[in-house]
Amino acid sequence: MTDQPRTSPSQAVLTVQEVEQVSPDLIRVTAGGDGYSAFVDNDSTDKYVKILFADPRHGLVPPYDLTQLREHSPEKLPTRRTYTVRSSDPDRRRLVIDFVVHGDEGVAGPWARRAKPGDTLVVSGAGGGYRPDPKAPWHLLIGDHTALPAISSAIDAMATDAVGHVLLALPDPADRILPEVPVGVTVSWTTTDDELLAALAALPWADGHPSVFAHGERGTIKEIRAVLKQREVPRESLSISAYWARGRAEDQFQAEKREPIGQIE
Repeated sequence: MTDQPRTSPSQAVLTVQEVEQVSPDLIRVTAGGDGYSAFVDNDSTDKYVKILFADPRHGLVPPYDLTQLREHSPEKLPTRRTYTVRSSDPDRRRLVIDFVVHGDEGVAGPWARRAKPGDTLVVSGAGGGYRPDPKAPWHLLIGDHTALPAISSAIDAMATDAVGHVLLALPDPADRILPEVPVGVTVSWTTTDDELLAALAALPWADGHPSVFAHGERGTIKEIRAVLKQREVPRESLSISAYWARGRAEDQFQAEKREPIGQIE
């Protein structure tokens, strides 16, 4: 048996079409065009892509030959950041990504703040694996600002008679934006993760196991997991993982996912 050459995931080279300041800390970028045909879509409400940001000083032209760069010019490899797709529209050949922006921190946020129609956006994917289970007796969605796009997409996908709870920690009330929720779904906003955990602990627990989507800061997600274990929610009813970790840049955070500190059991 011969070794197969390592291949890079397909890359969709998109053109920015619209940029909207949705809230003080949220910028919505719509991108599409002919490159959309390379986008590997799915029906998950937590679908995500890897966005590739190349240093313009290197003069790279997308799609990038990552294998060649990795072997011969690793210093030129584009920086990758993971973002949830708020929505995708194959008929209009475009996708929408919401960027949380905190000043000049990071790579993706500053790019989104400067983005304008005509700019290039290179994405790889999409991944994902969650969609609200229509057979679940009730739903429980928990997160922070990083989970807001996925939770919004999940709400969009729910049946009108769905029941459950949404718990979200967002410090700035101006960022607390969700689509219309089914009448049977309650929404609770908190300012801090500690308040979020307290709200979860105080939540009235309905009969049957909920379908759970819980994503956010790693330490908080581990505490949420402990509560769900106490409630005996089976693992197969959970979509739970960390989107980020306090005090960690994304490269370090991603590397730690393979270590005990980064695992959510």
